[in-house]
Amino acid sequence: MSDFGQNDFFVPSLKAVILSLNPAARLVDITHSVPSYDVRAAGFILSACFQFFPAGTIFLSVVDPGVGAARRILLARTEKYDFIAPDNGLLTLSLESARILEMRTISNPKYFLTEASRTFDGRDRMAPAAAWLSLGTPASEFGPLLDRFEELHVRKPCLRKGRLTGEVAYVDKFGNLITNIPSSLLSKLKAAPRRGGFRLRVKGRTVDSFLGSYSQGRPGVPFALAGSLGTVEIALREDSAAARLGASAGDEVQIAAG
Repeated sequence: MSDFGQNDFFVPSLKAVILSLNPAARLVDITHSVPSYDVRAAGFILSACFQFFPAGTIFLSVVDPGVGAARRILLARTEKYDFIAPDNGLLTLSLESARILEMRTISNPKYFLTEASRTFDGRDRMAPAAAWLSLGTPASEFGPLLDRFEELHVRKPCLRKGRLTGEVAYVDKFGNLITNIPSSLLSKLKAAPRRGGFRLRVKGRTVDSFLGSYSQGRPGVPFALAGSLGTVEIALREDSAAARLGASAGDEVQIAAG
């Protein structure tokens, strides 16, 4: 996964490095259309899909606005998966509920493609490390253990004084606002018998229609629903709720009884 797009030499370079070292590697693209430099979006996309991959998958995620700087390159090993990414918060959501077996910095030049350039660490350091790891190289070979990693600040969902508070975690290509508020928490609110029983607020706008599917929405009227990731979403039938409400990732969302 990266923010490299598909029109330049970046993505094929990563794949070429991996396949040169391990021709049997099976490469799957998550996406290379992450908005440029958007670590938060990259972290959400990865967290939304990694658990559906088979055990043993190595996730190489390169959204790296700090390339060439002092930031570290991480190798995180969990019970089912391995993750390689810059230490810039990208792995925050993917690792928050995982049992981390070990966390290391990738710093051993033995496994780098070249030391000559520091402008393309995805190709020169991360991709070779992923390939060597896939060949069975012990994690201890790549660098020393770490006891912490950089984490993004995320407004954790909470229930206080009869109100659920969270944030917009991501805006998808349809303009749906995916929040980080678990839809299961709605049952903890004492709902009134009105339009689904809840009132949602985001960017000073109120959404008081909670529906069961996108198809139930009325054109031009934003509504909320329980999305496929198990969280509350704000949508607009065949249109962009984000544009209509002027909301984006990181905005606070509040839900109360209707």
